[in-house]
Amino acid sequence: MPGENLTREEARERARLLAVDAYEVALDLRSAVGAGQEHRTFRSVTTVRFRCTEPGAATFADLLAPAVTAVTLNGRALDPAAVFDGSRIALTDLAAENVLVVDAQCAYSRTGEGLHRFEDPEDGEVYLYTQYEPADARRVFAGFEQPDLKAPFALSVTAPAGWTVLGNGAQAGEPEPVAPSAATWRFVETLPISTYITAVVAGPYHVVRDHYSRKLPDGTVLEIPLGALCRKGLARHFDADDIFTVTKQGLDFFHDNFDYPYPFGKYDQAFVPEYNLGAMENPGLVTFREEFVFRGKVTQTSYEGRANVILHEMAHMWFGDLVTMEWWDDLWLKESFADFMGTFSMVEATRFDHGWITFANRRKAWAYRADQLPSTHPITADIHDLEEAKLNFDGITYAKGASVLKQLVAYAGREAFLEGARRYFKRHAFGNTRLTDLLEVLEETSGRDMGAWARSWLQTAGVNSLTPLATYDAADRITELAILQEASPEHPELRPHRVAVGLYRRDAGGALVRYARTEVDVAGPRTVVAEQAGAERPELILVNDDDLTYCKVRFDEGSLETLRARLGDLADPLARALCWSALWNLTRDGLMPARDFLSLVERFAGAESEVGVLQMLQAWARSALVHYVAPAWREEGARALAEGALRELRLAEPGSGHQLAWARFFAQLASSPSDLQLLRGLLEGSAKIDGLEVDQELRWAFLASLAAQGAADEAAIGAELARDNTASGERHRVRCLASRPSAEVKEEAWQTVVASDKLSNALAEATIAGFDQPGQRQLLATYAERYFAVIEGIWRERSIEYAMAVVRGLFPMLQDDSRTLGAADAWLAEHADAPAALRRLVLEARDDLARALRAQERDAAAE
Repeated sequence: MPGENLTREEARERARLLAVDAYEVALDLRSAVGAGQEHRTFRSVTTVRFRCTEPGAATFADLLAPAVTAVTLNGRALDPAAVFDGSRIALTDLAAENVLVVDAQCAYSRTGEGLHRFEDPEDGEVYLYTQYEPADARRVFAGFEQPDLKAPFALSVTAPAGWTVLGNGAQAGEPEPVAPSAATWRFVETLPISTYITAVVAGPYHVVRDHYSRKLPDGTVLEIPLGALCRKGLARHFDADDIFTVTKQGLDFFHDNFDYPYPFGKYDQAFVPEYNLGAMENPGLVTFREEFVFRGKVTQTSYEGRANVILHEMAHMWFGDLVTMEWWDDLWLKESFADFMGTFSMVEATRFDHGWITFANRRKAWAYRADQLPSTHPITADIHDLEEAKLNFDGITYAKGASVLKQLVAYAGREAFLEGARRYFKRHAFGNTRLTDLLEVLEETSGRDMGAWARSWLQTAGVNSLTPLATYDAADRITELAILQEASPEHPELRPHRVAVGLYRRDAGGALVRYARTEVDVAGPRTVVAEQAGAERPELILVNDDDLTYCKVRFDEGSLETLRARLGDLADPLARALCWSALWNLTRDGLMPARDFLSLVERFAGAESEVGVLQMLQAWARSALVHYVAPAWREEGARALAEGALRELRLAEPGSGHQLAWARFFAQLASSPSDLQLLRGLLEGSAKIDGLEVDQELRWAFLASLAAQGAADEAAIGAELARDNTASGERHRVRCLASRPSAEVKEEAWQTVVASDKLSNALAEATIAGFDQPGQRQLLATYAERYFAVIEGIWRERSIEYAMAVVRGLFPMLQDDSRTLGAADAWLAEHADAPAALRRLVLEARDDLARALRAQERDAAAE
């Protein structure tokens, strides 16, 4: 739609002209309920008060709506047909002080963008919530949709009388009845915030309340009402007590360290259906995907992950909501900090004190992958428009940025970092900032040249590799230990790294333990670690021990041989996680045959104490099997991996998280008649594994594997839905149906996703996940050509969230040969003028495919 993709230049010009004083938004959501409405809309009336520095100038307001009923500017009625083009409202002849009133019919969303409407199949209840970032508030109310035009918001909502209705601010008085079955809720005006973090949640939600109090240094008491919400159908699974425990621990931590009281009054946390993200930091009303309400048994990794997200979003109350980036170039100013502070606070304030292990093993893997794609970018990116902004919520902005901040803490010192944050909040509260504003306070507190640090770490792309090089004397002592730093030709920057170098050898009991550790500043291509001269020969040299910096760790040949033979003997769980991560990077880079990595998993994963690391290893192993092993060896490798998974499942401690992880992994790999018979027996109750509770979520996991192998038909899937006739059950059903190995099934799934717009975002994603099965390469081969024929139309005709899911999810990655690579190259060559965001997605998928082919070639050479 013309004008939908706001550019940075347009935003800067509008910010130069305007200052927004206040919004009043009135929504009538009664149309959300009732039958017979295929394309539902709701009434949205917005009043915006704003000033203009150049009276007589022209600008525009943003609105994505099916219809506009009326537009009034300074009391002057404007013709909606003349001023509204579907995405913008033209505003001319502005006064010094202006009042804009827009009365529109806005559309409910089924894609998780704007005001999402969900009808629960279990009980027919309707649930609503908003999701705006980066620029979907304009789907709900008219306004100036850019982060640096902050203003207070006053919200009122008319809705069915029995509902719970929430906004960013506290409820102002009791709901006012407006009809026998409806009422109007009004909310306290917010402090100045950006449009993208305003929020509404409405529906018959299950609500649990709690309270947080804290005495402040000035003697006053900060009172924060707490709320936690989920659908009624999930209430029996809702562990609100644990959510409140982590919430209070986080509030304690951030008040202890930030010296700026939480400024947004209440703190509600709503777990909502069909959510596209993990969570969103709307001040006073944080929204989460409801999958964080666990319907069955999960490992401690899932609870840790939820705690991390709760704390990540809480950190945003300061980094992002109180102080907001000026434009999406500096998205990292909130996301990198929240990602770092989420783990930092979790480790120091909650029971999840091994969080840095998960960060090193899981979170940084996301960053390493993103930083080696052709679309990699500096942490401070160059974002020209909203479509580019949408794609930059990626592993660079989040995980690499957080890793670099962890390096900054090692470089500048913990207290200097936190004092810089405190000054940053006080100096820029309720304002907008750029990179230079943060560097200014960090230079003040650390005394270091932050400009040079920022140029290397924030303003260049790519990941460095650090490799130890040691020489020894006749007495087997180190004569010199050096660290070699390398960079890719495309991104040749060599950076300053503060690293710890650990030396490991076996103790009397056979465990590999660290006997020497030195911190050193790495600079340039070669850095000598002088302190290690004279040390006894180690069996393992671990660069970046304790995970202080962001780099790919390499090994000398002796260390690599030690890991091949005794990786499971490495006693320290963080060191072990770092070694696993380094070995996975070697595999992805085509430096280690994928079958060798699988051998390590088969031999050592069963002894891994950290269940989160184990689950990551299982995910990597499956990825290696699907994408990186030589095709001729794939069947043999799959058989060995499945046998190993079943062995570990039977050996695992009954009832443990490790047992559950092995059960799920085995189900993913099961393909032989005996494996499928075991899964069927576990479902039917005729087979048992001591301690393994086959709850509803695990039943669906087993059934999904049976369906993909052609061992469960539509009737069996329907029978399972009858056991679990819920929203979650429906998503599982859709995925299972699409996973069946049938040409007719695949065609129906393709048509449903590509040619129809009837599916919600969640059901479309479930269909795509079922469609794309590793064991069905031949069945899916015909869709490679069709993919490249349809993606431009999908991008043009669908919302960006839906289009991203299709373009990423249906890329023919399983057709891993030179023909598919050539087809991707041909599409890119023939569509040079396609939207940059679409080209980026295709380019990234093409790069993943090329990497897979290189890894397969390396693996084949190992035969």
